[in-house]
Amino acid sequence: MIELKINGLKVAVQEGTTLLEAARFFGFPIPTLCHVDGLTPYGACRLCVVEVGLPPRGRLQSACTMPVEDGLVVYTHSQRVERARRLLLELYVATCPQSKTVQDLASRYGLTRVRLQPQHEDCIQCGRCVRVCREQMMAGAIGFAYRGSRRKVMSPFRPQSDVCRQCGACLYICPVVEMRCQGAQLELTLCSGCLNFAPPCLNYHDHAMCFLDPCAACELAGPLRKELVWPAQKREEAPK
Repeated sequence: MIELKINGLKVAVQEGTTLLEAARFFGFPIPTLCHVDGLTPYGACRLCVVEVGLPPRGRLQSACTMPVEDGLVVYTHSQRVERARRLLLELYVATCPQSKTVQDLASRYGLTRVRLQPQHEDCIQCGRCVRVCREQMMAGAIGFAYRGSRRKVMSPFRPQSDVCRQCGACLYICPVVEMRCQGAQLELTLCSGCLNFAPPCLNYHDHAMCFLDPCAACELAGPLRKELVWPAQKREEAPK
């Protein structure tokens, strides 16, 4: 068994377990877009980053691709991790503002602005469809082509592949295929329709306040973030 600390909790897991699997097993929610249980870890979306080591000298690592090691100290919701996740979500919202999955994650993490011009792309390069076609459907009908900004998912040489069985697994597993509530005609880049602006919890801690997902006490979609300042708190701190 491998012994490590996750958010100050001493745990022991089997060798070969990833940090993502260990954290979720012990009840610490970590968001992902590219990871799906049963598929090879890919580490493309980077939303599963955790801080390994003691702050401020810890390093950010993708939890889905890093195996556990003896003596590791891991923080899943440190301020540095939370800032990285919000920045990544801002990029994903700007890339695919029509995606319900991306918009729901943005609301869960308290994202209230997007500073980038929306692109309205139909792919975030997560590789889910490529992996499910190759590993679960045993077809390999699609894959990545080109590099850099031209990189895209397509069948070999563009025509429909002869090995494609029209099973629809690629559409089923895609995180951006489900459209947000407003549909294709978007009025705002950021939806924020599910953002809770007035949670009843008032106490704050260094990292996450709790790790219940969803929060059983106040029906929040995820743990509170220390950096968020709520209207009630603003009124209390305002000079008289």
